[in-house]
Amino acid sequence: MTAAPARKAPFAKLVLASRNKGKIDELTELLAPYGVELTSALALDLPEVPETTNTFDGNAAQKAEAVAQLTGLPALADDSGLCVDALGGAPGVDSAYYGPPAKLVAALQGNPNRGAHFICVLALKVPGQPVRFFHGRVDGAISPECRGTGGHGFDPAFVPAGHMATFAEMPAVQKNALSHRGRALQLLLSQMFG
Repeated sequence: MTAAPARKAPFAKLVLASRNKGKIDELTELLAPYGVELTSALALDLPEVPETTNTFDGNAAQKAEAVAQLTGLPALADDSGLCVDALGGAPGVDSAYYGPPAKLVAALQGNPNRGAHFICVLALKVPGQPVRFFHGRVDGAISPECRGTGGHGFDPAFVPAGHMATFAEMPAVQKNALSHRGRALQLLLSQMFG
């Protein structure tokens, strides 16, 4: 994402349908080169949109549609989570409510099965158009201990495949290039900017 886009986005303004500062900061950094004026549900003091489905797609669509309707602007929503093999895919869509990364590390204490993957679904709702979905995934493992101070959420406990550092130990540029959110956003940008 270092090269300038070939053309402008099909909209001048975009609302990030999130009140999560970590997600807002990450998406803002990823979208910075593309000339879109960004704001967020947090900055606009919009109400929290309840996540009432049991799928990443459903939750992301709920948030994008609600924020687009409230603002009249295109809205981009993210629903993402960490799926841990030894926990049967949990915490999954309930990742935001699971607790700190240290709780996850403790739950796997002594368990040799440390495989996990992050999933991200971005839902883009442009008023008058159907919701469009963009999916990203990164495989890896749960670290035996939390490491690093960067990122947010489970980043201190997750080591992406082929790396030794957790997401929280990586510079933001490196993490964004590898992350589930970065991969989902790359799909969105490839379709917007072709």
